[in-house]
Amino acid sequence: MQLKESGEMYLETIYVLTQQKGFVRSIDVVEEMGYSKPSVSRAMSILRDGGYITVDRNGGLNLTDKGLEVAERTYERHTVLSEFFLKLGVSEEHAVADACKIEHVISSETFAALKDYYNKNFR
Repeated sequence: MQLKESGEMYLETIYVLTQQKGFVRSIDVVEEMGYSKPSVSRAMSILRDGGYITVDRNGGLNLTDKGLEVAERTYERHTVLSEFFLKLGVSEEHAVADACKIEHVISSETFAALKDYYNKNFR
């Protein structure tokens, strides 16, 4: 199963919330992303069926190794791209919004080159 952009966004959100709170439930994802409960519930079912998350008996969402890999990759892309755009003088609002769009479509090769350039010139 290949994830779509929305699946990557959900996994990234679960990852970030887990870092912040330790325990994440679907309602936390609803509140963070601003989506409806039924939409998040459906997405969690798809991610669970795809092997990206597990749901424990208390309703806690846990990333599997497969889900964690996608979430960390997406989050790294978002972070590096946002920081890069900010260093170029882009407003924070646009830097974050543009990074959020680009993080899902940029190739691994291009991202690696951009990250290398960023690290050499801005860190």
